[in-house]
Amino acid sequence: MKKRCSWVSNDPLYQDYHDHEWGIPVYDDQKLFEMLCLEGAQAGLSWITVLKKRQHYRQVFDQFDAAKITQYDEQKRVELLADPGIIRNKLKVNAFIVNAGLYLKIRQTQSFSDYLWQFVDGSPLQNQRHSLGDIPATTAESDAMAKQLKKDGFKFVGSTICYAFMQATGMVNDHTSDCFCFNRRG
Repeated sequence: MKKRCSWVSNDPLYQDYHDHEWGIPVYDDQKLFEMLCLEGAQAGLSWITVLKKRQHYRQVFDQFDAAKITQYDEQKRVELLADPGIIRNKLKVNAFIVNAGLYLKIRQTQSFSDYLWQFVDGSPLQNQRHSLGDIPATTAESDAMAKQLKKDGFKFVGSTICYAFMQATGMVNDHTSDCFCFNRRG
């Protein structure tokens, strides 16, 4: 039996996410945009809640195609807020739409990947966490990311959300030292 980080439950979906996604560096702009949106949707909830809805999110948000999302009209917003397959929070749904426009604006001058990875100088930070209690909710890097994202107009991008995003997209390696994924590099 594989030894995993203690936050992983026995849910096969959660285990698969931990084993094959969480902490693996992501450089693809659209995937980073998707993850930033989903981490924002998670605010105040558990990640497993969002993870179970992720495929439906992809379906109703046009595979996180930002150009399409920016075109959503009031009717589409009403449909989304009535959809039980997503988290029906008006502020979070609106944040996806606002953030899509800002994502496209950034991509006019640089890749979204470069924009986000700058907060860790372009390479994953390799942490030495021995237990879940050793993992902070925020860091100086997530504070800086949140500050810049907010300055640029993004919504649902506080430092705690940014740190969870950084963990999920492999900007930091927070697998605990007893986890079989701890020494994995990408």
